[in-house]
Amino acid sequence: MSEDLGKKPERPLLEAARLGVLTVDGAMGTQLYERGILYSTCFEDLNLSRPEVVKKVHEDYVRAGAQVLETNTFGANAMRLEKHNLSGKVREINLAAVRIARAAADGRAYVVGAIGPSGYFLGEASAADLAKVRAAVVEQARALADGGVDAIVVETFRQTNELVVAVEAAVEAAGGRMPVIASASVDEHGRMSDGTTAGDVARRMKELGASAVGVNCSDGPMVVLEATEAMLETGLPVWAVPNAGLPRRVDDRLVYVSTPEYFGVYARRMFKLGVRFVGGCCGTTPEHVKRIAAAAKMAQSTDASTGAEGDSQGSVVAHGEAWSADPPSQVTGHAPVPFAERSGLAGKLGKRFVVSVEVNPPVGLSLAKALDAVSMLKAGGVDVINIADGARAQARMSNLAMALRVQERGMETILHVCGRDRNLLGTLAHLMGAHELGVKNLVIITGDPPKMGDFPDASAVYDLDSIGILKLASRLNHGIDPGGKALGSGTSFVLATGAEPAALNYEREITRLRLKKEAGAELVMTQPVYDPAVLHRFLDDIAPLGLPVLVGLLPLASYKNAEFLHNEVPGMQVPEAIRDRMRKAGGGPAGRKEGVAIAREMLVQVKDRVQGGYIMPPLERSELALEVIDGLAR
Repeated sequence: MSEDLGKKPERPLLEAARLGVLTVDGAMGTQLYERGILYSTCFEDLNLSRPEVVKKVHEDYVRAGAQVLETNTFGANAMRLEKHNLSGKVREINLAAVRIARAAADGRAYVVGAIGPSGYFLGEASAADLAKVRAAVVEQARALADGGVDAIVVETFRQTNELVVAVEAAVEAAGGRMPVIASASVDEHGRMSDGTTAGDVARRMKELGASAVGVNCSDGPMVVLEATEAMLETGLPVWAVPNAGLPRRVDDRLVYVSTPEYFGVYARRMFKLGVRFVGGCCGTTPEHVKRIAAAAKMAQSTDASTGAEGDSQGSVVAHGEAWSADPPSQVTGHAPVPFAERSGLAGKLGKRFVVSVEVNPPVGLSLAKALDAVSMLKAGGVDVINIADGARAQARMSNLAMALRVQERGMETILHVCGRDRNLLGTLAHLMGAHELGVKNLVIITGDPPKMGDFPDASAVYDLDSIGILKLASRLNHGIDPGGKALGSGTSFVLATGAEPAALNYEREITRLRLKKEAGAELVMTQPVYDPAVLHRFLDDIAPLGLPVLVGLLPLASYKNAEFLHNEVPGMQVPEAIRDRMRKAGGGPAGRKEGVAIAREMLVQVKDRVQGGYIMPPLERSELALEVIDGLAR
């Protein structure tokens, strides 16, 4: 029996969606954090311990124009609550969440019960695992249904098998009392972690009894728009709730860069396409929702003019430098190998313009395609191959294994080393292994958070950030381990670090770079830059550090690619003039040709001020890197 929870909207949710478009609320976690709630807190328990805080978030979204509120129950299933010793309070927490949302809505908005993934298995799962997930979803969905929600949304699922089980369970628990919305989280190619396309997911969800399908979280508005377009073919109402672009770590939190204005643009596109529900996920705020609501009003006006009837979570990765080392200048041990003697790359820096190209490990088991690209780049005169360390938190082959295979072909490598996946001991072992295998060049980065990747519930370690890893590697170059024990000899790593000339917090970026040099950084590799003025400012400001620089170049593949980078990727600024050039060029071969031309122009303008280029070919099209450097005097 559902409780008397107050006033509800007059029409059922799906009827309202059939008659018009609806604005969904934004992130709950982001707003709770802004209100002083630590991310170590169980957000769902706040429904019992701090209901007034949760209600205020809901009310702010209603004031911004939200017509659909999601309950604060994303992790309120027994499997997730077990981590907080709250698995016995599933029903109590979910019922409280519905009461809070309904009171905040006060008849002005629908209340949808949110159910997130279990977070307990990745990809492959036994029958017992799936049975446990099913039982947890049934328990939570029944509580939400008994609470009287207008619908249940099963959301943010990256694993297809888990989504199937969860939707089946939610449909069973709802028992026809309310609709079930199935919302997947896809990668930049519109696919689930097992490769299933958004369109195939939607069709499968329809077969299972879902009343609406959609996409939430993911990389941002552009990816979600493309994925939901494929779902419209089911004929079901479609739900689109993207993140505010890709997050970046700043201190102890994630920052999302997509602006409310950009969200408004994409909301209009989504509504025009035929999407019925549009809202915001991680990083979005009432300001984002306000823009979506304005777009919804425009869409309703358009419907009215053509005769249609109408009615007018952030995540933070807790991290820190758990291990603190003395600066290299205070370390005693072996004298480091002279810089120019440490690797072929080190010997070339300052003597010729060096070129590095990024070729990343595969998602699967075969290195054939990557190694073919390496051979082509070697023949084209490239000096060194960059290999990322689980870029964007995707599950890929070890970059150290790939580096060994690349070097067996006579090509030098730069190994990315990030702090996301390894604790202090694991990082130490990784670096010592790289030394033994003859991998001499390292670029040290903090690493993308798991939230961005295929397995958002994977643990983020971050024992050491980039500065901590630099200190560790520098000590190894001196023949000293983290505990001060002599190793008998030293490593001979070249220590590179990343930098963002277009960083949102530019002063902090420069300060961090100074600290990185103090920690042992010897080479800077920048994020892609499209504005010479931005790079010249950066080079002027870091000149006193005396560090060689490899300028980052990412040839644009299309206008859509340029728009995505500018609006959804932290640290990336694509000037309006460049985006206009890409808009005129369009996509396909013409777009790629223009993107290469822009990268070449950028390189020519700054070539005399940097020691090399770091080229990141789009869409694994390594041949574009050779086009960028074709005929370049080196």
